[in-house]
Amino acid sequence: MARITAGITSSHIPALGAAMQTGTWNNDYWGPVFDGYAPIREWVKEPGNTPDVVILVYNDHASAFDMNIIPTFAIGCAEVFKPADEGWGPRPVPDVIGAPDLAWHIAQSLILDEFDMTIMNQMDVDHGCTVPLSMIFGEPEAWPCKVIPLPVNVVTYPPPSGNRCFRLGESIRAAVESFPEDLDVQVWGTGGMSHQLQGPRAGLINKEFDLNFIEQLIKDPETLSKMPHIEYLREAGSEGIELVMWLIMRGALGDKVEELYRFYHIPASNTALGALILQPEGIGAKPPKVREQVNA
Repeated sequence: MARITAGITSSHIPALGAAMQTGTWNNDYWGPVFDGYAPIREWVKEPGNTPDVVILVYNDHASAFDMNIIPTFAIGCAEVFKPADEGWGPRPVPDVIGAPDLAWHIAQSLILDEFDMTIMNQMDVDHGCTVPLSMIFGEPEAWPCKVIPLPVNVVTYPPPSGNRCFRLGESIRAAVESFPEDLDVQVWGTGGMSHQLQGPRAGLINKEFDLNFIEQLIKDPETLSKMPHIEYLREAGSEGIELVMWLIMRGALGDKVEELYRFYHIPASNTALGALILQPEGIGAKPPKVREQVNA
C-alpha cells in the first residue's frame, strides 16, 4: 500500500532559481536563504526520507494556463513534463518525470469524492513547480523521484477556499492509501508567504501573520481552513492567498503531525519566505540537525 510519509512547504520565488543559475546563491543576500534550506536538503537525502513520488501543489504563472482556461484544480497525469519557457527560455533543469498510474488513480478517486479535477495529459511546468524541486534536491542530472504536478488557481479570483483545499488534501491522502503499490509519497505545498507584487501595498510583508499561520497550520488546521479570502488579502497581501496550497499539504497528513523543521526568512525578493518539514504522527523520521531557523 502507498503511504504519505511527509509534507514539505516551500516558497517558489522565481529569483531563487535565477540565483542558482547565475551562481549568486551564496552572496550576502541569497546566502541566508540557501543556508536555511540546507537542513531540508540533507534530510531528504537520508535513507527512508527520499520519496518515491512527490505530489507537488503549486500555481501556474500563465505558462500552462491563461485567461482562456482557468482550472481551479488540475492534476498532471502525463509521463513527462517539460520546463516551461517563461519568456527567457526554459529553466535549465531536468524534465519532471510523472507517475501516471498513481496520478490517474488519484484523479479518479478525487473526482468520485466530488472534486472537479482537470486532467492534464500534456503540460509544461513553470518555476512554481521547478524552483521547489531545485531548492530541495539541488542541481542533479535527474530529479531523484517522480512528481505529480497539482496546479491550483490562486491567480484569478475566486480561488478555492482554504476549507476546500484542506478537504482536497484529506481526499488525496485517502486516494494514496488505496493505491496498491508500495510507495513512499510526500505532498509539497508551495507558494507564499505574505507578499504583494503590485499596487500601493507592493512589498507588503506581515511577519506576525506568517508565524501565526505556521503555528495554526501545525496545531489547528481545521480552524485555519475557515479563514476567508478577504483575511488573506488584508493581512498577507494579494499574493498571500497562495498559502491555501499549504492547506492541501496539511490535509493530506492527518489529524496530528510532528514538526521536524521550520525556516522563515525576510525579505527574499520582497517576499516572506517559509519552509517546513512535517510528518504524520508516528512515522518516526529523524529531524534535521537544525530544528528551527528564523531570519527576520
